[in-house]
Amino acid sequence: MQNAKAKSGFVIGAAGVLVVIIGLIFIPRLKQRWNAPLGPGLELPTYTATSPQQAAIQKTSSPALPEQSEVTSTDRPLSTSTPQPQPTRTPKPLCGGPALMTILAVGADSGIDYNYGLADVIRIVRVDFVAPKITALSMPRDLWVEIPEITNPYGITHGKLNQAYFYGGPGMGYYQGPGAGPGLLARTLDLNFGLRADHYGAVNMQTFVKIVDAVGGIDIYLPNDVDGRPIDDKTEDMGYFYAGQQHFNGDQALRFARIRKKYNDFTRMDHQNMVICALKEKITNPTVVAKIPQIIAAFQGAVLTDLSPEQIGQLACLAPQLKRESILFTSLPEDILTPGRVYSPQQKAETFVMQADYDVIRDFVARFMAGTWPSEPDEPTCP
Repeated sequence: MQNAKAKSGFVIGAAGVLVVIIGLIFIPRLKQRWNAPLGPGLELPTYTATSPQQAAIQKTSSPALPEQSEVTSTDRPLSTSTPQPQPTRTPKPLCGGPALMTILAVGADSGIDYNYGLADVIRIVRVDFVAPKITALSMPRDLWVEIPEITNPYGITHGKLNQAYFYGGPGMGYYQGPGAGPGLLARTLDLNFGLRADHYGAVNMQTFVKIVDAVGGIDIYLPNDVDGRPIDDKTEDMGYFYAGQQHFNGDQALRFARIRKKYNDFTRMDHQNMVICALKEKITNPTVVAKIPQIIAAFQGAVLTDLSPEQIGQLACLAPQLKRESILFTSLPEDILTPGRVYSPQQKAETFVMQADYDVIRDFVARFMAGTWPSEPDEPTCP
């Protein structure tokens, strides 16, 4: 009997040791995978003020430092009669996230992979885990910009903003830096406007359709009819959407978000905001929340991002805690942008661009990055 108990105790003890050994081996690996980025990081360079343009960027994006002549708190005599104010406790970020995360979000017009394609949608998403608050800034894709760090036989140095993503694509072979298309687009935004992203996420059209279908489609109320029918034989038919409550599958949501020809880029941004809000509403629905881990697993590899599974989990955790007024969509004011044309050496012809005073754009960007603009919705927020 004692021998049987001894054997039983040995087996239990051995099993316990085995569990500990397995934990010591595999738990760090699982944690490492949980914390590991799903793609290469941006690794944005630090630019020196070698030109008036870059000097202006540094001036608007760098916080002012106190002068040495200012009296610091350690130089001030302490009063023995007046109690010193206690430091205000900084609220802890929610969901285990950082205080602030800035993400470059790209919608690529490629249908199958990420080797080629233009950036059809360009947004910088500022995620405040303390407030909590999310602000998304849309950047016009037709701004004419300097594109850095590309090597090519055609001497390309400038192009439209959406072409920076295209030139960075692996299929082009022009850019060897980190992050491929999103990496070169992030560098272009940083160089021209001082708009620095911490992370990126890019979704092509085919993957977007599958994501919307995976959550069961989205529901959108249209106050007016939206006409996406072709205006000539070169225009793709996006369909006609009647006013009222609509349920879109993935293909319908994509076509609705791309309609532009009979309107303008600002109207298309509004349509995209409606799609994003509808997706947010669907993803935070209790019936879908439980499926998020499976949905993320299903699309791993189909979305370009340097976020880790842990960071994606933090963002998913934050979404249901956001109030309506805490989700702000904004874009550069329409009155600072004017249509124009510039000569493109690659096309050997003039091409349409959006023109603006870039110092004014940098000022808006600096205030956006600091969280002081917009202070309230200047475009529709999520209902």
